[in-house]
Amino acid sequence: MEKMLWKHIETVRRQSPLVHNITNYVVMNSTANALLAAGASPIMSHAHAEVKQMVALSHALVINIGTLDEYWVDAMLLAAETAQQLGKPWVLDPVGAGATSYRDEVLQRLMAFKPTVIRGNASEIMALAKFNGAKTKGVDSTAASLDAVTAAISLLEQQGAVICISGATDIIVDQEFGIHIHNGHPLMTKVTGLGCTASALIGAFIGVVENKTEATSAAMSLLGIAGELAQKEADGPGSLQVKILDQLYNMQEEIFLQQLNISLL
Repeated sequence: MEKMLWKHIETVRRQSPLVHNITNYVVMNSTANALLAAGASPIMSHAHAEVKQMVALSHALVINIGTLDEYWVDAMLLAAETAQQLGKPWVLDPVGAGATSYRDEVLQRLMAFKPTVIRGNASEIMALAKFNGAKTKGVDSTAASLDAVTAAISLLEQQGAVICISGATDIIVDQEFGIHIHNGHPLMTKVTGLGCTASALIGAFIGVVENKTEATSAAMSLLGIAGELAQKEADGPGSLQVKILDQLYNMQEEIFLQQLNISLL
């Protein structure tokens, strides 16, 4: 598994997949830079007149509902529908699921178009699965990733998507097995949008890797290890963000395999 994940990183670097992002205002710059650093090619576009063409041109679509408004929601729905029609893989990042009825309504409409991967924190995954007691604090999780495994399995059964729960331990589940990724560092929680960065990176990997569970695992491992290594040189969250980009760009096989800490369920 470890060697395979590294091969997927090399595939992204070699093929430079075009990733169409309809994402939130807060993270556009940081997620675009992360995609570039990992070897992918980002495009940020939500104009209704070109959404269908952008989805058709791209290897994958990433939809992040962080900063919703009606125009953007219509663009998201049009993009998701087009991705489903064309058989393009796409990622749903359900930012703040459970926080408001509007957000939940939008998510239900988006999930009708069957995302390939759903990545969220524990509270978001639990809210999507409609578990009693699932709560969010703004866009932050009020539950640990391990608490959401049962909810993730339920959501998997409902949607047929690969489910990724991000947290201190990242957990990825599909129809056959689950993966725990124990990389990352607590300082990463002090940088806004790193979860959104994870979703964008997943988009790059599922665009060129056939096995979507392995693709998701490679993306999450890469970001977690980059965060671990960056923290060793960072003075705080500001420099951490910059150094994560450097680590994504400079990651080498030997260091990746040495740092990787995963277990199979």
